[in-house]
Amino acid sequence: MCAAILETHNAPLRVSTISTPEIGPREVLVRVRASGVNPLDTKIHAGAAAHARHPLPAILGLDLAGVVEQTGREVTRFKLGDEVYGMTGGVGGVQGSLAEFAAVDTDLLALKPANLSMREAAALPLIFITAWEGMIDRAALEAGQRVLIHGGAGGVGHVAIQIARAFGAQVFATGSASQRVIIEGFGATFIDRNTAIATYVAEHTGGRGFDIVYDTVGGKVLDASFEAVRRFGHVVSALGWGTHALAPLSFRAATYSGVFTLLPLLSGEGRARHGEIMAEATRLAEAGELVPLLDVSHFTLESVGDAYALIRDHTARGKLVVDI
Repeated sequence: MCAAILETHNAPLRVSTISTPEIGPREVLVRVRASGVNPLDTKIHAGAAAHARHPLPAILGLDLAGVVEQTGREVTRFKLGDEVYGMTGGVGGVQGSLAEFAAVDTDLLALKPANLSMREAAALPLIFITAWEGMIDRAALEAGQRVLIHGGAGGVGHVAIQIARAFGAQVFATGSASQRVIIEGFGATFIDRNTAIATYVAEHTGGRGFDIVYDTVGGKVLDASFEAVRRFGHVVSALGWGTHALAPLSFRAATYSGVFTLLPLLSGEGRARHGEIMAEATRLAEAGELVPLLDVSHFTLESVGDAYALIRDHTARGKLVVDI
């Protein structure tokens, strides 16, 4: 098979012909049709993600969509020809999706939504799992709650908006003025990220605070989340890695949860939950309640570096996908 191989951090990927991987008893061989690109991929490429090491030489690519070509002897959930997707590798020594084939643990997979293309499906796994774990598994979202999502036009953010709306929440999302159309297009009330916390809390919650605040930005935005949540509310962050004062959260008797999406892939623990979450993505997509925001650019194995450059330059207008 052809694969894009990283031999040295920050170096261009080298497209080479290597052996097709052999599958284990609980794995399937997937012919990769599309590989989703995430900001985390660029950090792994640069060797700048201490929490996401990938021994070199390596095949990157966290997300994939493709077709089952072979099944292991213990596999019962999938059959030849099934179209599948998931967050399946590209970290921790597990082969990624920048290759024509991948041997994949079936716990990490779900059937691809019938109404989404391979490109659209490959754009979803990491961001959907991150959004779902925060909103549903950690914060236990309920209908009618007021939800604030920081970074609503981003990968995780625009999916979190759609999940919250599908569950019947009132959704508000922060972003830049140029992102207003995107945020409102997904059905959330736009809040300019430069607006004072007290101002938007007063305007949209009568000063009470939001039931759930999902921080997808980190840093000072997580500190702001502690001030925007209501008493006994819940703050979730996908980027809670800094040092933060917990007093605003504690005085509200609110709770906090962190989301570390890679943990099941890195540790092997909890992988079946990822497959279950991807099945929820399929359900929402086929119900017309989930649509990924894709950049119009197209890439191949030979031009992955161009996709990484767009992410580093912050010029992508939606998720990027590599056609395999």
